[in-house]
Amino acid sequence: MKFDIESIKTLDDLRKAGWQSVSVKEEMRRNLIAKMQNDEPLFSGMVGYEKTVIPQIQNAILSRHDIILLGLRGQGKTRMLRMLVELLDPWMPVVEGSEINDDPYHPISRYARDIVAKYDGKTRISWVASKDRYAEKLATPDTTVADLVGDIDPIKAATQKLALSDEEVINFGLIPRTHRGIFAINELPDLQPRIQVALLNIMQERDIQIRGFNVRVPVDVCMVFSANPEDYTNRGNIITPLKDRIDSQIITHYPKTVDIGIQITGQEARIERGTSTKVHIPHYVREIIEQIAFEARESEYIDQKSGVSTRMTITAMENAVSAAERRALRNVESETTIRVCDIFYTVPSLTGKLELVYEGEQEGAVSVAQHLIGKAVSKVFKKYFPDPQRKSKPKVNPEDAPYKTVLDWFSSGNGISLPDDLKNADYRKRLMEVEGLEALVQKHAPTSDELQRLAMMDLVLEGLHQHSMLSKEDLDENRTYTDLVGSMLGSLGGFEDEDFQ
Repeated sequence: MKFDIESIKTLDDLRKAGWQSVSVKEEMRRNLIAKMQNDEPLFSGMVGYEKTVIPQIQNAILSRHDIILLGLRGQGKTRMLRMLVELLDPWMPVVEGSEINDDPYHPISRYARDIVAKYDGKTRISWVASKDRYAEKLATPDTTVADLVGDIDPIKAATQKLALSDEEVINFGLIPRTHRGIFAINELPDLQPRIQVALLNIMQERDIQIRGFNVRVPVDVCMVFSANPEDYTNRGNIITPLKDRIDSQIITHYPKTVDIGIQITGQEARIERGTSTKVHIPHYVREIIEQIAFEARESEYIDQKSGVSTRMTITAMENAVSAAERRALRNVESETTIRVCDIFYTVPSLTGKLELVYEGEQEGAVSVAQHLIGKAVSKVFKKYFPDPQRKSKPKVNPEDAPYKTVLDWFSSGNGISLPDDLKNADYRKRLMEVEGLEALVQKHAPTSDELQRLAMMDLVLEGLHQHSMLSKEDLDENRTYTDLVGSMLGSLGGFEDEDFQ
């Protein structure tokens, strides 16, 4: 039911308007049902959770449960919790001047009780927006009971000449100040056990107790939490009585497919820069960047208990776009496309987000990141082109040797040098020199867009290198591809080194 909040100024106005008081969990349940019946979107933007996490959250809300989202870093837990605000009414009436959002019909603070008792129907009403009914606390080790629940305020007592036994000297904490709202605690295991104990009454008896007072303050709050399973052993633990009081534990997860990951990264990455320079992003580039995360989540060099955040692919995409944009700006070109070299500029986005095990530390963060990029390139390359290492039949025909023309060109002593800052025209000229390369792309990954086609030709060279069929020298922002055998013999002193322009 909608109300004209501008016309409702007093408790009598509220009664005449027919407003009814319900608990916050009942309010969330009611609004969820309305959204579902009207086929309105729920938790929009949370891609990949449509059939897993979101239905479980809906069930928990319908059951009027307190919720904990349990999952590795970068799985959108905090974002999901903040979106619960969408299930609150747009506006909520409170006793004017109340610091804990007192219900005009059922005031719980000493201040609001006295006001309603004194003025009754003339009690002034103010309205609180839904966004102001959500509070959040990161569970840092220095968090105290006073922060969350409250404590006595001796300064207030002295200033107002009140006894310390007077309820007026209570300084309410974050949870009672979120009365009739949603309170979230992030990284719950980081909260000290003795502080977690202070939450037990709130979770079960639905009240708070502040030292020095026999009174209980019955708060109405939906408690929601987030936690990382790694925290259970590395930084802390959720005490058993508290876990027992959290009604629904919902497991979050990383994107289950590359396509879902592409959707998330495309939605979150800052790709549009608002400049005149246009950066084209081939689809295979999006696939490679997402595949890097999938490779990392299976790598023996990465601590899998720590997880690989989806933030990694978002920042990686932004860095790849920036590398292409930087080249276009330096060359004073209005458009460019992301090339293979730009993908390797994502290394700074990877190294800070990968927790390495001992073997990974031995290899080095940069080497591990480059290794993951190489594996991702190899996997995506084989999606578009035949596997270079596939065994051919005894009678070789063109279908069994798709790379023969390209490899023969390199084995004839040719090579190609591709500096990172190469202009579009020079990039095209050099790639077109490789015999059979364009025909190979047009056959297996045809496109009418020249920039996309050139980028795909670049992918073929890198893919052949990743399958040990071409040699690559990467030095001073310049990639040089040559014949593998010739490069090996040259390193033994059998040939003169050549510069490919």
